[in-house]
Amino acid sequence: MSIPEGPRALPPARQQLSRRITSWFTARPRATVRALLSGPLGWIGLVYLGSLVVLLLHAFWVKDSFTGKVEPFNWTFDAFIQIAGNPVYSTIALRTIVIALLVTITDALLALPIAYYMARIASPRTRALLLVAVTMPLWASYLVKVYAWRTILQGNGFLGWALAPLGLEGPGLSEITNAWIVLSYLWLPYMILPIYAGLERIPASLLEASADLGGRAGITFRRVIFPQLIPALAAGSIFTFSLSLGDYIVPDLVADAKFIGNVIYDNSSLGNPPLAAAYSMLPIGIMTVYLLVARRLGAFAAKHRLRIGYHGHLSKDPDEFAQPSSWETAYSFSKFNGINLDIESEGASAMKV
Repeated sequence: MSIPEGPRALPPARQQLSRRITSWFTARPRATVRALLSGPLGWIGLVYLGSLVVLLLHAFWVKDSFTGKVEPFNWTFDAFIQIAGNPVYSTIALRTIVIALLVTITDALLALPIAYYMARIASPRTRALLLVAVTMPLWASYLVKVYAWRTILQGNGFLGWALAPLGLEGPGLSEITNAWIVLSYLWLPYMILPIYAGLERIPASLLEASADLGGRAGITFRRVIFPQLIPALAAGSIFTFSLSLGDYIVPDLVADAKFIGNVIYDNSSLGNPPLAAAYSMLPIGIMTVYLLVARRLGAFAAKHRLRIGYHGHLSKDPDEFAQPSSWETAYSFSKFNGINLDIESEGASAMKV
């Protein structure tokens, strides 16, 4: 009976080299992080961004009007001139932006009460069930959901059947509002989940402090909750706005309308990549401007921290703001000394009690 051999030891030269490499990386933590990130960043740079750059380069290439073939590295601005000179493209872009904004606003208004109930009111069991209910639409295929709405909205569909006894008809498949309704339904979970996560991160003691100090529900929401939710709202709006901006299936199936995505898809399938690539720069530019504006407003900065304190506690300076160790300390100090207590978010006006 043979005894299985154990793992073979590395040769002395390899052991010495391995120790040198390990010691070198141990002494240089930043180099270790860079080495670990080199693979993922290389994938993003070469595969993701590289393919995007090649796609956008098509916008400056020439399409032969006789053969229909694209001539690479033959630079021209014909695609951009064609888009700028045709008012149809600007109409489609405006329609897409308006619908994307309406979808984002609608989802935000629907997501706020749902997420607040899940995070602050519902019991753990109810919260788990609501999380399953919110994420359940994500389990189904995108096309299945769109075709289900097509069945509901078409003239002889479910909605038309339900409205027939009232002498009304279904909306049919030619109304632009259908795209608004269906896109709001599709992207609602992407707005609820970030807001829910943002509400869960707000300490309950802050809401209790506001209530104990006489803050009404509206003031508490405006001064305490909403500033903390700006990053979550920004994250959710990025999802809903960008996904609505690039969608081309919903407008085609339920609204019989053209969006930016439809123009890009149609020109790509019809063999006009330069025009499709040139028009695809429009949503990229729109999202870039949106992200810059959101960053300018501080949506992605970690400065929406709540401050609880009192003004003029030592020098009687009304502009001086002191932050104690806890809101209980601030509350006791303010009651004993008769000083107004403030609850505010950095960059916002204070709520004085």
